[in-house]
Amino acid sequence: MNFKKIFGPFLSVLGLGALIYGAYLFLVPENGDWKTTTVSLVLGFIFFSSGLGLLKSMKDES
Repeated sequence: MNFKKIFGPFLSVLGLGALIYGAYLFLVPENGDWKTTTVSLVLGFIFFSSGLGLLKSMKDES
C-alpha cells in the first residue's frame, strides 16, 4: 500500500483547515491572541506544503 496516496491528501486538507482557522483568528482578533494565530498559520502552511509535495512526488502506477 502506498502511504503517499493516503497522507498526501490528508496533510493537504489538514493544512488547509489550519490556514482557514488561522485566517479566521486573524480577522476576528477577540477570539485568539497573536501567538495562536501565528502558530496556526505556520503549521497550516507546513502541513499544506508537505501534503502537496507528497502528491507531486507520487507516481501513477496503473
